[in-house]
Amino acid sequence: MSEWKLVTLGSVCFINPKESLAKGMIAKKVGMEYLQPFTKNPIGHDVEAYNGGTKFRNGDTLVARITPCLENGKTCYISNLSNDEIAFGSTEYIVLREKPTHTDKEFLYYFARSDLFRDVAIASMTGSSGRQRVQTDVVINHEFNIPPLPEQKAIASVLSSLDDKIDLLHRQNKTLEAMAETLFQQWFVEEAKEDWEQINLSKLGEIVCGKTPSKKNALFFGIDIPFLKIPDMHGKVFVTKTEDQLSLKGSDSQIKKLIPEGSICVSCIATVGLVSITAKAMHTNQQINSIIPFNKKHKFYLYLTMKSRYEELQNLASGGTATLNLNTSNFSKIEVPLPKEDVLYNFDLIVSGYFYKIESNYNQIQTLEKLRDTLLPKLMSGEVRVQY
Repeated sequence: MSEWKLVTLGSVCFINPKESLAKGMIAKKVGMEYLQPFTKNPIGHDVEAYNGGTKFRNGDTLVARITPCLENGKTCYISNLSNDEIAFGSTEYIVLREKPTHTDKEFLYYFARSDLFRDVAIASMTGSSGRQRVQTDVVINHEFNIPPLPEQKAIASVLSSLDDKIDLLHRQNKTLEAMAETLFQQWFVEEAKEDWEQINLSKLGEIVCGKTPSKKNALFFGIDIPFLKIPDMHGKVFVTKTEDQLSLKGSDSQIKKLIPEGSICVSCIATVGLVSITAKAMHTNQQINSIIPFNKKHKFYLYLTMKSRYEELQNLASGGTATLNLNTSNFSKIEVPLPKEDVLYNFDLIVSGYFYKIESNYNQIQTLEKLRDTLLPKLMSGEVRVQY
């Protein structure tokens, strides 16, 4: 590693480079909500008039500088803009841009994702509790060990190939889900039959509202049983892992709340209308109502029904309170059509192939993410070297 150099970050990249964007100009806005934890590309953007905020262009890395966004891994790489297009976003971003003679732009993104950078940035945070921010000057002047440019490009190539595959699988899943939603719309909305009975949701499955075990008992929390919360559901058809887990003791303390694989989970408090399917048995907190289908052949029909009812769920949850809350009783009484059993069977026969492919892709994504996250610190520290 003798060719690696100890340099200040400010000497090898531009920090918050200046860009011009006139007030009132219509431009793309990448808000903090579009940055997903430890995910390379933003999941979307808005288009609106510029009235302030951090400005950036293609090839820039955005790092959240505020707690808890930085700790949660909100760092992204911008690649969806046109040539010379300027976009903007939160004032809580730090923008990193390569100096072409010193750094590779994609390497810079992965460097910002690594603990080498994150630990320094997090340790520099100051401010009141819950609103702490990175001290940019500390990060700029901190010395890091950086490989030569050719090795940077080789490192970025290895990690990018994994992220590109992950991104491809995510996009394939969106296409498969869209196909299932289109078929659902055709069969059960456009071609709905007048003689289909309208029944309460509780007639198609057991409704379970989750519960959080007492946090006063540390023995209730461990690594045995997934514990689903709303942040675990964002963008997920199948939930395969959760941020928090319960111990067997914690699970046994509320055994009637354990929901099996194939349950449909719907967020019903604060963030209302997210829908996911459990890929294994798990518990949920009290912000989630779950449907355990009486007939497994109804699973995807119920999932797509809930997905199609987003506005209804929002309206039912409004209730005149400051925080949206769709209680379990009202959730259970949501009316859904009951098509003939042969219709549901034939529908499941078609869409189950889409969903099982989605689940297979999720498993592959997890394998690739684990490989990427294992390689990242080793490549950044020089423990693992690549030929270039």
